[in-house]
Amino acid sequence: MNKLFVLTFTTIISLNALAQKSLSGNSITLTNQSNTDLVEKPVSIATKRFQSKIDKHLFPQIIDKKGKEIPSQLNDLDGDGQFDELFFVADIPQKSSVRLALKWTSNQPSYPIKTSVRFGKRSSKNTPVEPKTSDTFYANQLPKIIGYQPYQTDGPSWENDKVAFRHYFDGRNAKDLFGKRTSAISPENVGISETGAVQDNYHVLKDWGRDILPAGNAEGLSVGLGGVGLLINNQLYRVGVTANDTIHNVESTDFKIVSEGAVKSQISLDYHNWKPTTDRTYQLSEKPTIWPGMYAYQNNVKFSGLKGDETVVIGLSKVATNHPVTEIKQGKFVALYTHDAQSYNKEFIIGLAIIVPSEVYQGYGESPKTGSFALSYYAKLALKNNSNLRYYAVGAWELADECFKTEKCFEDYLKKLMAQLNTEVSIKVQ
Repeated sequence: MNKLFVLTFTTIISLNALAQKSLSGNSITLTNQSNTDLVEKPVSIATKRFQSKIDKHLFPQIIDKKGKEIPSQLNDLDGDGQFDELFFVADIPQKSSVRLALKWTSNQPSYPIKTSVRFGKRSSKNTPVEPKTSDTFYANQLPKIIGYQPYQTDGPSWENDKVAFRHYFDGRNAKDLFGKRTSAISPENVGISETGAVQDNYHVLKDWGRDILPAGNAEGLSVGLGGVGLLINNQLYRVGVTANDTIHNVESTDFKIVSEGAVKSQISLDYHNWKPTTDRTYQLSEKPTIWPGMYAYQNNVKFSGLKGDETVVIGLSKVATNHPVTEIKQGKFVALYTHDAQSYNKEFIIGLAIIVPSEVYQGYGESPKTGSFALSYYAKLALKNNSNLRYYAVGAWELADECFKTEKCFEDYLKKLMAQLNTEVSIKVQ
C-alpha cells in the first residue's frame, strides 16, 4: 500500500512538473538598429527555435514590459499538421530593443480580429454558395463553358483592418481592390444574395466600403493590382484567360487557405501546366499574405519551367487613368505608383502601387490598351527557376483616409512603408 502511494505521489509530481515545463515560457528580444521607428512590424519566429515541441493543446501569450498582451497566432504553413511559426506584429522604436515574455496557456486567448479570408462556391447554378477552405479549378470549368459564375466575389478575398483584395479564381487570375471605410472585417455575405446566390452587390457604396478598382473587360483586361505574367519575345502573357474565353491555358489551379487568424491570413494559389504558347509549359505558385496596419498585401511567387529568355512581370492596373507611372527607389525596393481619380466612373481618388525588390528590377513598361494583358503598367523582373519573388501591392482610397486625396500624402505613405520593409529586425529567443 505504501509503495502504491509513493508511486502515485511520484507520478503526480512528475505530471505537475511536466505541466509546469509546458506552461513555462521564453523571452523574446526584438532589436531595431535602424533610424526608423517600426510600427506593427511583422515578426515571424520559426517554432524550431523554441526549446521544446509546441503542444497543440497550449496557446501562446506574448506580454510586453507594461503587462499588455500582444495578439499572436501559431501557423502551420506547409500543411503537415505541425506549427511552423509564431507570428505577431510589434512596435519597435529606432535604435532600441524590446523584450517580451512568452508564456503558454491552456486557455485560448481572444483577440480583436484584424485579418480574414473569405471564399465561397456554389456547386451548381441553382444551389447556394457554401464557405470553403480549398478548391481546385479545372480548365473545363470556365464560366463561359458551364454557364454561370461559381464563386462568391469571383474568387477569394483577403483583408486586414485597412484594406481588402480579391483574386479572380474563375480563370482570369487578376487581383482586385476593395476599399474599406471601417477597421472591422467586412460582412461574410458580400457577393451573395439573401438566398445564397452569387450576386454582384459590392460595386455600390456600403458602410464597410466597396469594390473600387476597374480591372477591364474582354476587349482589354488588366491583371489588376499585383497580378502576375510573363514577357517573352516582347509579348505579354497573362496567367489565364478573359471572361469570354472557352479554352483555358491553365490545366488546373489549386486554392487553399493556409492560415486565417487575428493577425495574419495567407492563401495559396498553385497553377498546374500553364501553357501560354504551344511550346512552353510552366508551374507557378502564389502566396498572398496580409497582416494588420498596412494598405497592402505581400505576395510570394515561384516559377518552374523557365527557359531563361522570360521576364516576370507584375502588373499595376491603369484602366481608369492616363497619368504616367512614378518610380521611387529606396533601399532594397523600387515602387511604381499612380495617383488619380481611378475608381469606377472616376468617382474616387485612389493611390495604387507595387513595391518590388531592386536586385531583380529591370525597369517598367506599359501594356497595350486591348488584349488579355492590357491597360497596365508593369514592373520587369529577373527570376530564376524555383527562386522566391516577394513583392507588395498597395491600394489607398480617399474614403479610407482623406489624406490620400493628395499625391504627396500617398507618396509619403509609400516611402514610410518602404522604410518599414527595408528594416530588418534581430530576433533573440531565450
